[in-house]
Amino acid sequence: MTKHAAEDAAVAAPAQPGRRFTSYPPSSCRRAAAQGRMDPGAAGAAARATGSWLDAVPRRAEHDDDWMEKHPSALAGFESVLAAAKGKQVVMFLDYDGTLSPIVKDPDTAVMTEEMRDAVRGVAEHFPTAIVSGRCRDKLAELYYAGSHGMDIKGPTPESKHAKAKAEAVLCQPASEFLPVIDEVYRALTATTAAIPGATVENNKFCLSVHFRCVQEEKWSALEEQVRSVLKEFPDLRLTRGRKVLEIRPSIKWDKGNALQFLLEALGFADSNNVFPIYIGDDRTDEDAFKVLRDMGQGIGILVSKIPKETSASYSLREPSEVKEFLHKLVKSKQSTTQRD
Repeated sequence: MTKHAAEDAAVAAPAQPGRRFTSYPPSSCRRAAAQGRMDPGAAGAAARATGSWLDAVPRRAEHDDDWMEKHPSALAGFESVLAAAKGKQVVMFLDYDGTLSPIVKDPDTAVMTEEMRDAVRGVAEHFPTAIVSGRCRDKLAELYYAGSHGMDIKGPTPESKHAKAKAEAVLCQPASEFLPVIDEVYRALTATTAAIPGATVENNKFCLSVHFRCVQEEKWSALEEQVRSVLKEFPDLRLTRGRKVLEIRPSIKWDKGNALQFLLEALGFADSNNVFPIYIGDDRTDEDAFKVLRDMGQGIGILVSKIPKETSASYSLREPSEVKEFLHKLVKSKQSTTQRD
């Protein structure tokens, strides 16, 4: 087992006697495959919408106090969260970088601490738990996971060391046809950006990440132009932006929100009023999942951020240490309820 796999292989599904997972892609994945590419005009608009590098700075709310009133701390408001989830099945969705691990200069060194792994392991013992990440699936662990921004989804298998349920793998790869193009663009971007110190290109199988956290700010515009010049030859790909990273993804109607819906359906909670999804994430790409929960009118989104941002999340946490504390509190509340019952 690799270092990353050993460090991350801590999360699995809680035992659910009699429940089996579908061995075929649920309808949400089939619909995505049928939808295929986005309209080229829409894809182009999405790429242009990334705007200038200065736009990457999060917009502050008019007053921090006003923002906190709209997006209160999930720790301070924990009892309200419990009250909303009472009598329902909690399902946990967790982003990785910036949520379970700190944001660092080298993405390969972004790993969970021992304490965070214990917290996530504890949550997974009591609730179905999934990681929804921009990382490729191979960098994740033996759990429910949606890598490549939800384009590569799989659940625990019978061979998984930490799997509590002997479930068949749940698999959805709505962007499989794009694999040859992604590999070609990866090679082109790696060669093109090599002249800019600090720029790195990460191949996440179904998407690419161009990291510029270590690039001097005066070089950002040049890097942007290089990335756009490569993508001109590939109209079926779109460009979005996260925290000091450019994301290149297939132009299909699929994102972390779709991944959340897929996993709920795969777990047997499609159209259920008895489920309470909790999604915790820190990045712009997590907003798609927050919006799904808001539109569902079920569960909550929790944004991890030290500064006010425009968000569809209901609650907030400041940093991964607070995420860890929230997970611990959730486990303790579940244990207390079980003991009383």
